[in-house]
Amino acid sequence: MRAMVLDSPRTPLRPAELPEPEAGPGEVLLRVRTCGVCRTDLHVFDGELPRPKLPLVLGHQIVGEAVEDGGRVGVPWLGWTDGDCRYCRAGLENLCDRARFTGYHLDGGYAEYVVADERFCFAVPDRFSDLQAAPLLCAGLIGYRSLRLAGDGERLGLYGFGSSAHIIAQVARHEGRRVFAFTRDGDTEGQEFARGLGAEWAGGSSEQPPEELDAAIIFAPVGALVPLALRAVRKAGVVVCAGIHMSDIPSFPYELLWEERMLRSVANLTRRDGEDFLALAARVPVRSEVQTFALEDANEALERLRSGRVRGAAVLDVAERSREG
Repeated sequence: MRAMVLDSPRTPLRPAELPEPEAGPGEVLLRVRTCGVCRTDLHVFDGELPRPKLPLVLGHQIVGEAVEDGGRVGVPWLGWTDGDCRYCRAGLENLCDRARFTGYHLDGGYAEYVVADERFCFAVPDRFSDLQAAPLLCAGLIGYRSLRLAGDGERLGLYGFGSSAHIIAQVARHEGRRVFAFTRDGDTEGQEFARGLGAEWAGGSSEQPPEELDAAIIFAPVGALVPLALRAVRKAGVVVCAGIHMSDIPSFPYELLWEERMLRSVANLTRRDGEDFLALAARVPVRSEVQTFALEDANEALERLRSGRVRGAAVLDVAERSREG
């Protein structure tokens, strides 16, 4: 099968022909249709997440077709948990001590076939195409968990208007919230994109919004945004850091945190998050804006994501060659 392989961090993915994987007990073999390109893939690629499986097939926003019965399912970042540690028993399987993650500990979807634990596969609502569904499986899921942990405030700030934010802005507007979008300074195109998805204000990340925010979610992996977001939220406001990796947070005066402001992180997802979000996304309905790349162009997709040159979400159209044939 065709695949793009990471042999070591910070080296380009290598096109390869690999043996088709075999499903074991409790697993399903999937023919990959699409796979989203996530910033977490970049963190693995750059060596910012320790001890990946090497060599490795990246990719954890997978829409695939079960080889056995033709059913369509989605495969997310969380690929396996032990079900028995104190976190799993407490309903926090996203924090499982022995968790294994797709495209990190387990080979992922930058390939024509993938094997997944059937317990961690989601049914994909019919209203979404393969391309539109892929970003929902991480960008959407992590955004959804972040939104829930941000509370029910009306005025929501989104720092970094990329794959996750463009999805969650639509969910927030559906829930009657007011969205304030923060992009890289000077990114007028990104700000216009945010306003087109319902943001009532959009500006650079160094700017203060026209009103105090009830909550803010930081999607960009930039620690310097934390004090800026704390400054933007009201008393008792919440700032949620949504990324799996972030650059160091600079020191800031206690007064930014005082008055019962809360700063918290989001780690991974649970299967309940996936089920709830996909059902909600179909009701909204969420419209994923995607830029598509061939499997062999995965390196280009990663570099465009790194430089902020992706509008919405980047998705590998793995089945493109089959459709053309």
